[in-house]
Amino acid sequence: EHNLRLEEAIRKMTSLPAWRLGLWDRGILRPGNCADITIFDPATVKDVSDFPDPHRYAAGIPYVLVNGQVVVEHGSRADAVAGKVLRMRK
Repeated sequence: EHNLRLEEAIRKMTSLPAWRLGLWDRGILRPGNCADITIFDPATVKDVSDFPDPHRYAAGIPYVLVNGQVVVEHGSRADAVAGKVLRMRK
């Protein structure tokens, strides 16, 4: 609906929650931070899952990196298992 600029939507999904949870090494790309990156085409990204097949990856997202490791490549799951549980820091 174009009620929110893309930059603001990305900030609300990345650096803002990381900041609120005290995860200072997440949410912003800078040296020393964990590299969690989603590469997407805003013109083509869309949800293609449905009730019969709810685990389909979204279209328009060819790559996802977690902790600097490629976990989605060419729109399909890669072999890397890079995620970990994040806990709120005080």
